[in-house]
Amino acid sequence: MNSGSYAAQAVYLDYNATTPMRPEALQATYDALQTVGNASSIHDHGREAAARVDHARQQVADMLNCSRGELIFTSGATEASNLALQAAYTQRDLIITSAVEHPAVLETARALVRDTPGALFVLPVDNKGRTDPGTLKATVEQRGVALVSIMLANNETGVITDLTPMIEAAHEAGALVHTDATQYVGRLPLDLGALDVDLLSLSAHKLGGPQGVGALFIRRGTPLPQRPLVFGGGHERGWRAGTLNVPGIAGLGAAAEAAHRQLGEEAPRITKLRDLLEGELLTQIPGSYINGAAASRLPGVTSITFPGAPADAVLASMPDVAASDGSACSAGAPSPSHVLLAMGLSREDADSTVRFSLGYATTEQEIRRAADATVRAVTHVRAVMGSTDSP
Repeated sequence: MNSGSYAAQAVYLDYNATTPMRPEALQATYDALQTVGNASSIHDHGREAAARVDHARQQVADMLNCSRGELIFTSGATEASNLALQAAYTQRDLIITSAVEHPAVLETARALVRDTPGALFVLPVDNKGRTDPGTLKATVEQRGVALVSIMLANNETGVITDLTPMIEAAHEAGALVHTDATQYVGRLPLDLGALDVDLLSLSAHKLGGPQGVGALFIRRGTPLPQRPLVFGGGHERGWRAGTLNVPGIAGLGAAAEAAHRQLGEEAPRITKLRDLLEGELLTQIPGSYINGAAASRLPGVTSITFPGAPADAVLASMPDVAASDGSACSAGAPSPSHVLLAMGLSREDADSTVRFSLGYATTEQEIRRAADATVRAVTHVRAVMGSTDSP
């Protein structure tokens, strides 16, 4: 059996790592690949490429309810977050972020303050994965703050942050606010006319677009010095040099339009499927529990701990289900998930946690197959390890 036919038969529940491309995005990317043109050129081929970019920029802007002039195309959310933090940070002030951020934010912040001890404050979270707005408010009132960077939804647990009180506190202190919205965009409604963040990062492949392309939202009028990571021809109004990835950008635009159009149907359907999966697993696997269950969560994300059954062994025992042992971006790391540890899990329980993430193409039949496979796998691993069936 070749890898393609095997993958086609497996149940894919790792949408937080990357999503299958939506048909609309695949077609738009293919169409752009069939044409030749550099969007910076003034001849007909260049103008056609530029038109595709402009159209995609408008499609993303429509999804976010912002101006297309407030969007910078990047290679993904990692680059967008790096660009945002580097531009907003000054060595005289403080960066505030949270303990459960993606490494694209945490590691960038640590690198920026490496020579300035005490310039980074990492907010703790409670056992449901939530950041306390009161702690943020007290911190910004006591010290000069340049930037607050708090994710909108966590990539491992799906826990959603109530950003509004944090934005208000930060702005009152004169700080800029960046949010990593990578997992949120395209899954729940997001209106940048109402959510007053200054900077926002997103990635195409999390909402059904191609890999290798994303965007940074910079609100018009934000007092931000231009500090590009890549120098060259001054593309993207000087924020990011380099020939534009026209096929990728076209795919991002088409994915954004499709996700925005179908959101009203997808979100409740996916929530119902997630609840079905959780119900089956909690009922049939003694001692299992959901991380962040009592918090507001994304529709299709569940982080489930199976005490006594290491996640890597569970996943190896159900090769027909594609899921993740925590964050896919840190797969293979020797230490447990920093997100789960910050929520108070022991190292053993953190290592025994599987993340299932559903998306637009997930079906009920797949969920039932995945539930059956997971029950068998956990039961097998616990039997082999001689563990009890409860924590």
